[in-house]
Amino acid sequence: MHIASYIDHTLLQPTATTADIQRLCAEAVQYQFAAVCVPPYYVFKAAEALRDSEVKVATVIDFPMGYASTASKIAAIKKAIEDGADEIDMVQNLSALKNKDWAYISGETAACLQPIRLHNKILKVIVETALITEEELIRCCALYAQRKVDFVKTSTGFAAEGATLKAVQLMRKHLPETIFIKASGGIRTFDFAQELIEAGAARIGTSAGVSMMNLKTS
Repeated sequence: MHIASYIDHTLLQPTATTADIQRLCAEAVQYQFAAVCVPPYYVFKAAEALRDSEVKVATVIDFPMGYASTASKIAAIKKAIEDGADEIDMVQNLSALKNKDWAYISGETAACLQPIRLHNKILKVIVETALITEEELIRCCALYAQRKVDFVKTSTGFAAEGATLKAVQLMRKHLPETIFIKASGGIRTFDFAQELIEAGAARIGTSAGVSMMNLKTS
């Protein structure tokens, strides 16, 4: 398994500096990771650094809470695309979910997809599996299948628990093959990443990609 092609090399700490992002991008090129995932503030710099590479630029929208207005999310998406983002990792509105306002979530997803589809970019919706029930996760899978998003993503990495095998397996069972899974949050070892991929994950969001690669080759 060429695990590098699954990895979104991630740095989302608010204290990250330009030097940190430049290092992240250089590592992504060196190890041939799928993408870097950076804060919106750094999208332009990451896109510049990766211009001559195959590495994609991902960023996060309404991270990590997810409860901003739809209009705010759309504006942030448009700005990220303008700055050079290839992939958008957007946190779903958990407040709406906990109120069973599925119509709101569906409408928000459709609205946010418009600029993404217009520019042929990728949408990954973060459902934060640690904060929802299995029943809610299954309902999310059905809703996002209907809206035809590109990925459903397990976690922001800021909840008490990140990706789990159980969540990925449940998602893979209830999502069509055309929708991929990104596992993220607490993935720090090659073995765990491999288990998640075998369970159905097509991407691994992690800040430990370099150590995984070095351990694999050591």
